[in-house]
Amino acid sequence: MSYARPDLEVSTVRLNAMRALYLLITVGMGSIIWPLMFRHGDWSVMHSVASSMLAALTLCTVLGVRYPLQMLPLLLFELAWKAIWLLMIALPLWRSNQLTPEAMSTVRDCIPGVILCPLVIPWKYVWKHYVRLPGDRWRTAVAPAVV
Repeated sequence: MSYARPDLEVSTVRLNAMRALYLLITVGMGSIIWPLMFRHGDWSVMHSVASSMLAALTLCTVLGVRYPLQMLPLLLFELAWKAIWLLMIALPLWRSNQLTPEAMSTVRDCIPGVILCPLVIPWKYVWKHYVRLPGDRWRTAVAPAVV
C-alpha cells in the first residue's frame, strides 16, 4: 500500500509562506492575547470567550509551523471570522457613520488577515481535499458477506 504525500502537492515556497503566517499569528496575536489572559480586568462574558478562543488559536498555530497543511483549517477559520466581522459588523457600522475608535482598531487588526490568508492558502489543495474529496463515512463499514 503506497502512502500519498499531500505535502508534495504544495510547493515548498507555499508551505514556508504558510509557516510564516502561522508564526506571525503565534507571535503577533499571542504577544497581545496571552498577557491579557494573565492580567485581565472586569471582562464581559463574550470578551472573555473571544479572548480565550484567540489564545487557543495562537496555541494551535504553533503546530501549524511544523504541520502547515494539517493545520490549514486554522487559516480558513482565521480568514472566515475576520471576513465575516468586516462584512457583517464593521461595514454596516461604517455605512451608518457609527464606527467607534475601538471598532476601527479591530478593522485595522483584521485587514492583514483577510489579505495574507488568501495569498498563502493553497486553494487548489483546499478544493481537492476539502471540496472534491468524499467525506468520512457516517456509519460503521459493513464487511461484505463471504459466501
